[in-house]
Amino acid sequence: MSLKVHLVVIDPQKDFMDDPDSSLPVTGANEDMKRLTKLITRVGKRLEDIHVTLDSHRIIDVGHPGFWRNDNGDSPSPFTIISADDVKNRIWTPRNPTYHQRMISYTEALEVGKNSYKAIVWPEHCIIGSTGHNIHADLLVELKKWEKSEFANIDFVTKGTNAFTEHYGALMAEVPDPSDPTTQLNTDFLKIMESADIVAIAGEALSHCLRATVNQIAENIGPEHLRKFNILADCSSPVPKVGSGPDFPAIAEAWLKDMKKLGMKLVDSKDFLA
Repeated sequence: MSLKVHLVVIDPQKDFMDDPDSSLPVTGANEDMKRLTKLITRVGKRLEDIHVTLDSHRIIDVGHPGFWRNDNGDSPSPFTIISADDVKNRIWTPRNPTYHQRMISYTEALEVGKNSYKAIVWPEHCIIGSTGHNIHADLLVELKKWEKSEFANIDFVTKGTNAFTEHYGALMAEVPDPSDPTTQLNTDFLKIMESADIVAIAGEALSHCLRATVNQIAENIGPEHLRKFNILADCSSPVPKVGSGPDFPAIAEAWLKDMKKLGMKLVDSKDFLA
């Protein structure tokens, strides 16, 4: 019986590529996608399924400048960090005042959660219907070839459409919305991961959406499954450090070591299934 090999590709979208017109470029992302494309060409026949997550946002989104304002009516600059105290003290408040208490609860939940971090305002990115939402061109060509040759459809997993919560990981939002099932634990996706024999994971960004997805899997899947996961180390890059903000590359590097301790493998794309 052949092994059930699955590939999970996190947010391989235009806005995360290191192109001049990308809104949230990740240094190295284009080369990551080229290496990933070559891997699919090489091992596509051995893949039972390919899962591709798509970061999918609206203009008015808790992670975008247009959601917030200060006393002067100005929106925050990208990469502004907003704390729960900032919201309580109305240093930053939602443009719609009826959401003020909701955002206090949201930012408080972020700060006491497992990852314990403050809200970050990102540049507008991966807007539904925009070119920035599109998959990296070379990778998309290869994914289409795989669908035709294997008589299979890519499993596209959308995340981020709820405007009131960040949704980095593929399995659930950072602060799930009780009224929105799409923000809650994706048990169907988790079952697929449980049934697979080998899972390779790649995509952007290593420090955020890939990291969050793998953490969510590790927290919700049995420890006996962890050794099946292969993080393609040369097919994912972290968000660069911006000014005095968090050192995302250092955070990503430390996290990779933690995942290795759990039993996951760190492999280069050329060595996977070689």
